[in-house]
Amino acid sequence: MPIQQSDVLYTAVATAEGGRDGRVATDDGKIDVVVNPPKEMGGSGAGTNPEQLFAAGYSACFQGALGVVARQEGADISGSTVTAKVGIGKNEDGFGIIVEISADIPNVDAATARSLVEKAHQVCPYSKATRGNITVTLA
Repeated sequence: MPIQQSDVLYTAVATAEGGRDGRVATDDGKIDVVVNPPKEMGGSGAGTNPEQLFAAGYSACFQGALGVVARQEGADISGSTVTAKVGIGKNEDGFGIIVEISADIPNVDAATARSLVEKAHQVCPYSKATRGNITVTLA
C-alpha cells in the first residue's frame, strides 16, 4: 500500500544538470558531485555515476532494514556490512539495471544470516520500490 503525502517523514531533494555527464546537488548542500559515465560506457569516469549513487543509497537503506529485523529477532549484527552492486545494461526497452545485495554478518551462523537478509529485503524501502521492476538477488 503506497504511503500518503501526510505520512511522509522526510523528503530528500536533488537536482541534476547535464544528465549523466554533469552535476548533481542536494538542496541542503550536503551532496554536490560531478557525474560522468563510467569508462565502460564511453565516459571519462572522472566523477561518480548514477549507479554508484543508487548503490550507496540502497546499501545504506538495506543495512538499516537489517538492523530493524535483527532487533526484532534478537540477533547480534554488530560489525555487519551490506554491499550493493548495481549494474546497468541494455534490455528490450533500452537500458535497465540489476542489483545484487550481499551482507557480511560475522556474529551469526550462515542460516541465520540468510534469514535476516531475506526478511530485511521484505521491509527495506528500496527493495519495496524496486520489487517487480528490476532483478535483485541476495547473497
